[in-house]
Amino acid sequence: MTVTLRVLNSSLRDVAHSDNEHVTGTQAPTEPIDRVCIAIENWAPRFIANGVDPNDVRRITDEVREWSDWCRVWSRAAGEHAALAAEAESSGNRISAGEHYARAAVMYHFGKFMFFQFPAEYAEAHTRTVELYRKGLPYFLFPSERVEIPYEGDVGFPGVLRRPAAGNGPVPVVIILPGLDSVKEEMHWYGNDFLARGMAVLAVDGPGQGEMAFDLPLRQDAEVVISRVLDFLANRSDVDGRRAGVMGVSLGGYAAVRAAAFEPRVRASIALATSYHLYHDFERVPPLTREAFVHKLRVPNEAAAREQLRAWDLAPVAPNVRRPLLIIMGRQDRLFNPSDSEQMARDVGPLAELLLLENGNHVCNNVAYRYRPQQADWMSAHLSRHEPKLEDH
Repeated sequence: MTVTLRVLNSSLRDVAHSDNEHVTGTQAPTEPIDRVCIAIENWAPRFIANGVDPNDVRRITDEVREWSDWCRVWSRAAGEHAALAAEAESSGNRISAGEHYARAAVMYHFGKFMFFQFPAEYAEAHTRTVELYRKGLPYFLFPSERVEIPYEGDVGFPGVLRRPAAGNGPVPVVIILPGLDSVKEEMHWYGNDFLARGMAVLAVDGPGQGEMAFDLPLRQDAEVVISRVLDFLANRSDVDGRRAGVMGVSLGGYAAVRAAAFEPRVRASIALATSYHLYHDFERVPPLTREAFVHKLRVPNEAAAREQLRAWDLAPVAPNVRRPLLIIMGRQDRLFNPSDSEQMARDVGPLAELLLLENGNHVCNNVAYRYRPQQADWMSAHLSRHEPKLEDH
């Protein structure tokens, strides 16, 4: 059994701090949780990598003094970009309007993404996230549309389909899956690299995510959701559902692995910074992330969340993977155990490739330039090939 392993070393000191020093929550805190400190130390690189100007990050985080201020300060800054978007739109400056709408949307999202203790503010900021991104759809550089994907009965879940400029025939498509605390609108920046290489992208809010978090809990058998997406794509004439890949971020990477194991229509999958043993990693993650699991699983407390996550273990799934799988992990990831990604690659076998970034934090947002173009190249190569034969290993 051969596993491709690439370890990239770097002595660079990134402008955005990594999460090396963050509070992990592995021991019960003796003092009240400093939620502001945890949010900044864990996610500042993520804010920048996913569309927020570093100057906005600095001024927002400098102003926030208490956790109760978090959403209000972010929302005020987001509102400034929304006003710029409306001004550009009224002046006919389409590109500027699209950029401002996308940034305003993601800033409202980051204002509420861990703000469960204040449900009214959470709901309002979420509504603004969806509304402003939707306003930007006509102005994005790539043709974009909101779609509704049939799910169960009368219930559907929303997605945003973005396509390369019109060309000859249907194009390959990458299904992009958010993580525990991310949403389809945040996936905008992940999608750009795929689009630039001639692939369409479909970012979705599955059960327990984004717009669906208000109605449904997270779903453990995530391949069912992906199957519904593939059914939807099969009826499109502008994308080629027979050349579909999956890319998942953090908890979305868990779904990407399950798709590679249980959904034969998926050509290739990318699992970015996912956990191999969520039950064991639960105590590693920051307190805000544990609270997010409680909220998104719809369970009463952390003990119940951890117990439910026993069923989310990927070790029994890995030997069933039948499609090429790219596993991307940062050696400095303090949420999930980096060494487990090496074990996952070994358990999957020859179909796995592991890209391990020595300086990378969780989701490698502090070194995004070291994996985002590369993962798009990898996916493009796999979706342009002839239909692979299923491996029996």
